[in-house]
Amino acid sequence: MSTTIKNTSGTFHHVSTTNPAHVTGCDLYRASHATTISPELPAFEDMVKMLEENGHHTRPEGYGLIFLESEEHELTYFGSIEQIEQFKREDARGPATFDPEQGVMYARWLQGKGWDDVVPRTTWNNKTNGAVADGVGIVTAFAHTQDPNAEVIVYEYEGAWGPEDTPGQMVTYHCTACHKDTIYDSGHIHENTGPYSRRWTARQARQHLLSAANHGVGGPNSACRPYNGEMLRVVNALARDMYGTSGNTLPDTDDTYCATQGPCSIIRAMRTGTRPDVYRA
Repeated sequence: MSTTIKNTSGTFHHVSTTNPAHVTGCDLYRASHATTISPELPAFEDMVKMLEENGHHTRPEGYGLIFLESEEHELTYFGSIEQIEQFKREDARGPATFDPEQGVMYARWLQGKGWDDVVPRTTWNNKTNGAVADGVGIVTAFAHTQDPNAEVIVYEYEGAWGPEDTPGQMVTYHCTACHKDTIYDSGHIHENTGPYSRRWTARQARQHLLSAANHGVGGPNSACRPYNGEMLRVVNALARDMYGTSGNTLPDTDDTYCATQGPCSIIRAMRTGTRPDVYRA
């Protein structure tokens, strides 16, 4: 039986009929960057190789590019230099549109020789568009399949993998049903360099939900397994023994700890328009 994942924040996305964690596109993208490339670039021939392979290298004078992105997907549009220069002029006066039939679209942002100098590093949340800061805020969120009061939230934040690392712009997800801190879960926290980082994180959030749908919350094979305060009780017991105190050093439930010192505290601040402290700094 297929599982439907519902957005509670962000744009609805289309998914594969065989894998609901794999996003194939959506109906609404934003133009994050527009530029041009020409044979004057040293790496131009390398940059257009994939166009040649697909029979799309039809503009030896160069191309105009528009980089499009959504919360969970990205596209690169190749058109004429004249078309994109006109788009840039119109976009400077307000939101502009373009005719995608005049060129060709690729379902990703390009990487590799030459492209790494052209493709911008972007964040989904931008201060110029009303965000509390660049790279700080909610990207998207999904209703939990098993817990009607929970969500799995993808968010951008300022932080690091661990206390010893240099803080930077990061992206991860958080499930309010199990309150696992992804910083301790290898591979579930990413440097926030562009739409690929956010797309991968949202895919992991979807996989988390699918695991809960297939194995239940707390099931031995489920990725969604609440600790129910187990680690907090261990830390509190050690602290009492070490310092000879009778009270708890930390809250004794995961949701309370998360709300005061964990990801839930970051997300709460973002939703109120407050810039959270740098996490794990």
